[in-house]
Amino acid sequence: MNEIKAIIDAYDHIDWATTQAALATVVRVEGSSYRRTGARMLVMSNGVWIGGISGGCLEGDALNRARLAIAKASPSKITYDTTTDDEHQIGVGLGCNGIIDVLFTPLIAHDAANPVNVLKACMNEPRQTHVLITVTGLRGNWSTIKEGDVIRYHAADSLNVLDNAAIQAQVDEQVHRRMARKMSAPLRFEGLAGEVLDAFIEILPPEIHLVLWGHQYDVYPLSRLVKQLGWRVTLVANPLKVNAKIVALVDAIVPPDQFDTLVFDEHTALVLMSHDYKTDKTNLPRVLATPVSYVGMLGPRVRSERIWAELADEGQPIADADMVRIHAPVGLDIGAVSPEEIALSLAAEIRADFSGRDGSYLRLRQSSIHVRETS
Repeated sequence: MNEIKAIIDAYDHIDWATTQAALATVVRVEGSSYRRTGARMLVMSNGVWIGGISGGCLEGDALNRARLAIAKASPSKITYDTTTDDEHQIGVGLGCNGIIDVLFTPLIAHDAANPVNVLKACMNEPRQTHVLITVTGLRGNWSTIKEGDVIRYHAADSLNVLDNAAIQAQVDEQVHRRMARKMSAPLRFEGLAGEVLDAFIEILPPEIHLVLWGHQYDVYPLSRLVKQLGWRVTLVANPLKVNAKIVALVDAIVPPDQFDTLVFDEHTALVLMSHDYKTDKTNLPRVLATPVSYVGMLGPRVRSERIWAELADEGQPIADADMVRIHAPVGLDIGAVSPEEIALSLAAEIRADFSGRDGSYLRLRQSSIHVRETS
């Protein structure tokens, strides 16, 4: 998400009178690669680029490919094969051992349908998961779409632009499957008369929303870190008690008596970090009344257990389903000591939780780092 925001910001500052641009998008990965599908790179005709499609090994060639797409005013899809021993193949010797398809799309500034403007439209809407269908290849008779087109999916009728009932039904089925799995994928669809549509179905969730209840110093390094990750940060605190540095960093400050006005979704995490025992004890039931899946409690385990026990004695026991949501002590066990290290531990655990991972060593993982799924 941070990369998309950076691309949009750079795009908005292009002087179109002197500069042209193209967007490079990774639309298919087979095997291993540093970046996965959905990685993007904005390339300008003056040689400046934002984002990336690899760890740096493909960007030089991508610059030339983007310029060629701009010159031809036509999208093109290039395959980089790092599995071959051909010394003339870009990316050979990197050890990634993967095949990467990259779509290069020239951008027309005032075309609302160009891929960057489509992304801008998504980012400007209320928090929701967006579904983008990028046409990456066509075979047969197609008069209503072309390679490089991006379709925003809202419902089945969003696919009417394809003008092919058989393929529309297949795409609609796959969109719902992708949404259920929360996983993007490149797919091929075949029509009744031999038509072929290659498309990248992208599931684009909103950024993680981190709600921090507290105003002490350690809120600052945590907010600074997660903003660098592209997350949204809301602080629940008395505005008069918040340090000016934090005010300038977070997206919103909400007084405690307005907590119930906040909107929570499945991409929201909330951490109690007031450093005041009574405050955290009072706030925990309010937090558990929200649908957030991740609730963190700063402090040692004995402190949290005491809060739970006292709430139970007062007739407010924590339900088993709610205990699953609570992370106390909050964070991964990395030996964190300083506020900055604690922020790293906490942010890493939230990312792992939302990814369905346990935060252990990658060297102990038996399967590939990234889940691979194409059907």
